[in-house]
This record gives sequence, structure tokens and C-alpha cells, in this order.
Amino acid sequence: MPAASLTLKKFLDADGRVIRWPTRKGDRLVGQQLVLEYLITKFEPHRTYTEREINDILRQWHTFEDWTILRREMFERRMLGRTPDGRQYWVVRDESVEPAV
Repeated sequence: MPAASLTLKKFLDADGRVIRWPTRKGDRLVGQQLVLEYLITKFEPHRTYTEREINDILRQWHTFEDWTILRREMFERRMLGRTPDGRQYWVVRDESVEPAV
């Protein structure tokens, strides 16, 4: 099993849901990135989502009830794009390509 999978496992429950947001100094950088890369796989790459749909998916895949930090971090790390009004979101695969909205 790859080392990255072993590290991610410490943040997941038996059902594959994220159980905590990595905040400890040793876990923060790598752990947060691993968690976000895992969660972004729960979204379809060529689809646009409403904020509510993003929140609903994130709620399904974590247990600590803070989908807003997850959504914000995914946006700030350019994993999710969004319209200026925040009405539509999409998975960012190539930063030079915007979805057909």
C-alpha cells in the first residue's frame, strides 16, 4: 500500500468518510492536501454544481460537520472554480480551461 494511502487512512472512518480536518503541525500541510484530493474525487469533472449541491456532497463524505471549510479550501487551492456570484461551482482540472456555463 502506498505511503499516501496509509496517511490518508488516519483521517477516514471505515465508510471512507473524513473524520477530522488535519490541524496538528505534523499533519497540516500533507494531511489537508490528501483529504482535499480525496474529496475532489467525489465530484464529476465536467459538471457544474450549485453551492447547495457541493455542500450536500461534502456532508456525505465527512463527519465533523464543517463543509464550509472544506468547500472554501477546495476553492482557495484551485480544486473548485466558481462564478463570481458563487451560484455555480465546477472541478478545476486544467486552470486554463473554464467550463461551459
